[in-house]
Amino acid sequence: MTGFSYSHYFSLFHCRRSPRSPGATNAAPTANPPRITYSRRYDGRLFRLSKPDVELDPVVIAISNGDEETLSDMIKAGKVLSTPNSDGWIPLHEAAFYNQPRCVKLLLKAYPGTIDCRTLAEETALYLATCRGYLECMTCLLEAGAECDITSKGKETALYKACEYKHVEAVRLLIKYKADVNHRCNHGWTALHEAAVRNDLDIIEALIKSGAKIEASNMYGITPLFVAAQSGQVDALRFLTKCGASVNTQASDNASALYEACKNEHEDIVKFLLSQNADANKGSKDGWLSLHIAAARGNMEIVQMLLPVTSKVRVRRSGISPIHLAAQHNQNDIIEELVKAGYSVHALLSAERSRLFEDKRTSVLYFAVYNNNVEATEILLKAGADPNVDLINPLLIAIRHGSIKNIQLLIDHGANINAYIPTHPTSFPATIMFSMKYLSLLKLVMDFGGDGESCFKCEYGNRPHPEQVQRRDDTQLAHKKPRTVQFCEMVSTPGIYRWAGPIIDILLDYVGNVNLCSKLKEHLDSYDDWINIKAKSEPPRPLVHLCRIRVRKLLGRQRLKLIEVLPLPGRLKRYLEYDFTDDLM
Repeated sequence: MTGFSYSHYFSLFHCRRSPRSPGATNAAPTANPPRITYSRRYDGRLFRLSKPDVELDPVVIAISNGDEETLSDMIKAGKVLSTPNSDGWIPLHEAAFYNQPRCVKLLLKAYPGTIDCRTLAEETALYLATCRGYLECMTCLLEAGAECDITSKGKETALYKACEYKHVEAVRLLIKYKADVNHRCNHGWTALHEAAVRNDLDIIEALIKSGAKIEASNMYGITPLFVAAQSGQVDALRFLTKCGASVNTQASDNASALYEACKNEHEDIVKFLLSQNADANKGSKDGWLSLHIAAARGNMEIVQMLLPVTSKVRVRRSGISPIHLAAQHNQNDIIEELVKAGYSVHALLSAERSRLFEDKRTSVLYFAVYNNNVEATEILLKAGADPNVDLINPLLIAIRHGSIKNIQLLIDHGANINAYIPTHPTSFPATIMFSMKYLSLLKLVMDFGGDGESCFKCEYGNRPHPEQVQRRDDTQLAHKKPRTVQFCEMVSTPGIYRWAGPIIDILLDYVGNVNLCSKLKEHLDSYDDWINIKAKSEPPRPLVHLCRIRVRKLLGRQRLKLIEVLPLPGRLKRYLEYDFTDDLM
C-alpha cells in the first residue's frame, strides 16, 4: 500500500562498493593485466595453464615490484611513460595503485603534468591511492600539488572514498590539504553521510570540526542523522544528535528518521530517538505513522514503545488503523496488543484507501479472513468485530477459501448467511453461489439457514428462457444497472452445469413445495441419473419433510446454530439436522 519511497531507494544506494575495494587487490585494470588461461578437466573442474597468453607490460612489472632502478633506466632511455592505455591508465596510476611511493616520486619528477591525469573512469592517482588507504603515496601526491576535489564519474572525491572505506588517517590528511568536506556526489551524498552510515565516529568528528554541514541533505532530502537511523548506527546517531542534528528530520517523501528506524526494526535507534523527543506523529507521504509501519513489521518491542506517544486522533486522520496492517500481515500478537491498547476492531479504511483494493474492503476482519488467518479472525470476532460491514461479506471469502473453521466462527458471531453482493446482483444469496462447486460447503450453508427457496423463483417459469448473449464491450453497459442473475442461469454456466443435479438435490432438502422452471427441468432431463431428483421436486412433498422445514423456520437461524445444546430428544435433533440414520422418511 505504500508508494515509492526515496528513503528506501537510498538505503540501497549507500551500500554500494567501488570495484576497487581494499579486499580486491588484483581487481585493478592495469596497463597490461595478467591474463590467466584455464582449461577444463575430464570431470568438469577448471585448472590453470602454466603460461599466460599475454605478455605483461615491463613497465607495470617494474612498478608492481617497486623496481625504481629499472623504471629510472626506462625514463633515461627516452621511453614515454605518460601515454594512457586502453583504460586510460598511465604508469603514475599503476604506481599509486601498487603503493609504490618512490615510483610515484620518480614519475612525478619526470612528468609533473600528469599528476591529476584521470583514467576513463575519471579516477586520479590520488583517488586510487585513497581508496586503498596508501598514506605515503597520498602524501607524495598531495605535496606535489595533487588536486583533492577532482571527482570520479560518480562525482565522488578522494575524501568521499576515504570515508567509504573508513580510512581515518586518509581523511585527516585530505582535510589537512583543504579537501572540500561538503562536496556532493551525483546523488547529493556527502562525506558525512558516508561516515554516518559506516558508524565511524573519528571520521564524523573530523568532518564536523572541519566545517561539514550537519544538516546537509541529499537529493532525496536525507540527512546524515537520517542515514544513521535508517541503517541502525546508534553510535553515529548519538554523536550527531549531540552535535545538534535534528531528530525530527524528514526525507522528501516525508518519512521521518523514526519512521525509517521502525521500518528497519532498529529497536535501539527507536528507543534513543523517543528519548530525544522524536515526534511519533509525523506522517509519511502516504499518511502512515511510525506505529503503522511497526505494526506491519510485527515488532512487538517497537509497537509497545510507540503506543504511549502515538495520537489516536492522528491515526484516525490517516484513514487506516494499525490493526488493519497487523491483520494484513498476519501479525496476530500485534493485533491483540493494539486491541488491549484501545484501538477499535470496528475501524474502517477511508474511502480513498478502500479504493486501492479491487474488492473495496474496509474492515480489519476482512483482512484476517482474506488471509485465511483463523487465529486473527477469532481474536477480532471475540473483540466484537462486525462481520457484516464490507461490500463483499467476509463470509463469502471464507466460503471461497473453503475454511470451515472461519465459516463457523463468522456465522457464530452473526455473519449474514444470506449475504448478497450489491455490485453483482443475484436473485439468490451469494453464499449459495460461492458454495455451489463444493457440495459439502453448500450443505453447510443450507444447514445454517441458507435461503434455498429463492433459488427456485424464476421470472420465466415454464416459459422458454431467452439466450444470454455475452456482450464483448462491457463499457457500453457501464452506465446501466447490472442485470440480476437468476439461479437457473448460474447453474447453466460451463463450470457448474455438470453439477446442476446434485446442487438442486441438496437445495430440495431445505425447501418445501417449489416449482422448477423450464431450464432446471431441462438440466434434470439431460442425465438419466437425475430422474429421481426431478421426481423428488414434484409436489406435494412428503408431510414429514414439510414438518421439518416448518420446525426449522420456527427455530430460526440463531437457534439452528445451537441445535446440539437445545433441550430436544436426540432423535428429533438428528431429524432436524438431516441425519437419516433414523429413517423417518
